[in-house]
Amino acid sequence: KIFQAVVSCIGSDGTIYIIPRLFETALNKLMAEIQNTFRGLGLLIPYCWKKGEACVVRGSDTLWYRGKIVEVGGSTLQVQYIDRGYMESIPQCHLYPTTFYTGIPPFCIPCQLYKTLPIGNSWQQDAVDYLQELLNNEEVEIHVEELPDNPWGKLSISLYFGGMSLSSFMAYQKYCVAGDGQDTQKLELFEGDLSSSYVLQPLPVPGETFPVIVTHLVSPKEVYICLDSSENLTKQSDTERAAGHGSESLNKALKWCNKIVKSFPHLKNFKKELPCLAEYIDGVWYRAKLLSITQLVPVQILVQFVDYGTYLVAPTSRLRHIPCHLLKYPVRAVRVLLAGFKPTAGDRNVERIPYSPEWSLKALWTMMDCVEGKRLSASILTVSPEVTISLYGDDQNLVHLKLIEMGLAEWDE
Repeated sequence: KIFQAVVSCIGSDGTIYIIPRLFETALNKLMAEIQNTFRGLGLLIPYCWKKGEACVVRGSDTLWYRGKIVEVGGSTLQVQYIDRGYMESIPQCHLYPTTFYTGIPPFCIPCQLYKTLPIGNSWQQDAVDYLQELLNNEEVEIHVEELPDNPWGKLSISLYFGGMSLSSFMAYQKYCVAGDGQDTQKLELFEGDLSSSYVLQPLPVPGETFPVIVTHLVSPKEVYICLDSSENLTKQSDTERAAGHGSESLNKALKWCNKIVKSFPHLKNFKKELPCLAEYIDGVWYRAKLLSITQLVPVQILVQFVDYGTYLVAPTSRLRHIPCHLLKYPVRAVRVLLAGFKPTAGDRNVERIPYSPEWSLKALWTMMDCVEGKRLSASILTVSPEVTISLYGDDQNLVHLKLIEMGLAEWDE
């Protein structure tokens, strides 16, 4: 069985406590009921607590939770929050014995990684700390591998965060080793094959109008577009819907990668078109590909961010190997040519785009004003030898009309 869950706690022994998303409504309802039933302080008179006894415990957030006495001794008791998994030493005045709600099973499930052997046969403190920092309160995907012999035992699972296997990642970090029977191919975090490449974005059929956003302009005629999955949700084609779902999954995967990217290996091979992760000027890491070495001392690499079309010259310190699972998502940005207009054969004294001198800089700025942050739509005219489109503004007029009106471009039949 495969389901989504939130990691509520990592136990001191490395036990992973999860709350399935399907349980959240029932848990919230129970919590509301407990708050209405128990008000004020805990039990203020002497009481002889017993190990394993059910109780409600007042947390540091002043809410009441279901609990179980784990250890008795002195003025404080070791209590486990049975719907969260974590344990705390609690003063007796913050507890209340109860037989209410004992017929409802705990909402959190204790889990262990399937056929994964911690170094030293038990999870070391630094590994537990790392798991807590990585997973606490995060949504993950759970694959049930083996049920426990004892109903109160631990569920054996494979856990995936942002598409990455936790067992693979912890093994890569040298915290554990994969046991017998694990699929070694699934455990490969980083692509070793230098011929690997990204999957291309499937395009709508020619003639069909679809919403787009422009992510980068090379010149007024050459731009990069992304399918805009936020528009016209009810009228979307299968291609647009797939792009929307893929973008959401990719965003989650990249969010996770940004959390752990410093542990990824640096690039040692600089083959052209090689997929990688690159850090943009905003400090966020994105999917990219290598284009060329622009400087040898120190080494500077020209990369292109494949989901936007933008370029950056970056030092090797801002490049990392890309995890295999990030290659399965199609690239978002598609390079296209805009049909219907061409540069004017006008005054050569105006400032020109250095890499595309047939166009003036004023034409580029004008086109940027026409498309940046705008709701646009497109229709594919040809896909070979270049993807050529007609691009329309939110007024349904061709975006290049303004350039023609200003004398910065002319009609091209």
